Amino acid sequence: MPRATCPVCDAELRLSQAEVVFGRRLTCPECGAVLEVVEEDPLELEEVFEFQDDFEEDEF
Repeated sequence: MPRATCPVCDAELRLSQAEVVFGRRLTCPECGAVLEVVEEDPLELEEVFEFQDDFEEDEF
């Protein structure tokens, strides 16, 4: 079973083989951070930052 460390809270995560796919998004059960698989071998996760656009298109 693949394991990774949450880059936000350092919790050890146990993932299924199906979850270890490049671009797959996961949620850390400890801190709730949204993580993305950025490398499959060796397994590496990064936090996903989703930005909201506060401007509407007609404001430009």
